[in-house]
Amino acid sequence: MIISKSPLRLSFTGGGSDLPAYYKKHAGKVVSTSIDKYIYITVNHLSEYFDCKYLLKYSKTEMCNSVKDIQHPIIREVLSYFDIDDRLEITSMADLPAGTGLGSSSSFTVGLINALYAYQGRYSTKEELAYEACTVEIEILNEPIGKQDQYAAAYGGLRVITFHKDGLVSSDNVICPSSTKYELSNNLLLFYTGMTRNASDVLIEQKKKTEDDTRVQEVISYMVDQCDPFLFTLSRGPSLSEIGYILHRGWVHKKSLVSSISNSKIDEYYDRAISAGAIGGKVSGAGNGGCLLFYVEPHNQDKVRSVLPELREVKFDFENEGSKIVYMS
Repeated sequence: MIISKSPLRLSFTGGGSDLPAYYKKHAGKVVSTSIDKYIYITVNHLSEYFDCKYLLKYSKTEMCNSVKDIQHPIIREVLSYFDIDDRLEITSMADLPAGTGLGSSSSFTVGLINALYAYQGRYSTKEELAYEACTVEIEILNEPIGKQDQYAAAYGGLRVITFHKDGLVSSDNVICPSSTKYELSNNLLLFYTGMTRNASDVLIEQKKKTEDDTRVQEVISYMVDQCDPFLFTLSRGPSLSEIGYILHRGWVHKKSLVSSISNSKIDEYYDRAISAGAIGGKVSGAGNGGCLLFYVEPHNQDKVRSVLPELREVKFDFENEGSKIVYMS
């Protein structure tokens, strides 16, 4: 049995610039961090006592005798990509539901690829995990998503991820004192709205507008340009309050990309948090549901919690390891 563990992520600045519709023209950049909420994938040889070749357990159970009959698109295409002919049991578990805007789909893909490499007795680099996850999700499945989630899940840590015009991706650690990183983590509150959504629905519209509308490209460029002041604030310390204002300005701009990024309920939650002392924040991921992230200094955090009683807070810490194999027998 093989068990892989792959983190979810929070994105701070530059969202949308990892879509090819943008970075092929302008080059993109995001600052993001992985967090200690995970997708676990188990891969095990399936014994001959089962009346199927593939036993898959995720939000539902599948029993198949052919890869092409597998309904789960990521599992189907990853198995096809690896061309593994063994009898397999594959199970997934998660700390948070899908559709929360924390990159769970790509963490699932990265984790499955990592587990299958280990199952074959092969070593995989972080770059291979991220690159091959992008290949499966974007090129084979033609999902309208970008590349940041795969690299965040594979590498882990607080990182600057750059998307070059030629399609190559650079992933670099953010250099800042550990005390600053701790303060940043301590000043972030994350709330699950209970509204799950399919990111593709939002991203299809955003992709089309990014290709056709120069105003949308200018808005994304603004969010990319926020990466440098974000990093500068982290490097200089000790006060990180500017991070909150950067997040707020980015959210205001992001909402103008497409109407489906926000909704009246999200706007209400956001306004309540700001009125209670949050400096800034954003919806994590594509938008229109999922999780709300706020930058709130410690003396105002209980006030913000009190004005959002219907939301569930997600307690988290940053993590630094990325996808890894945690069990192998």
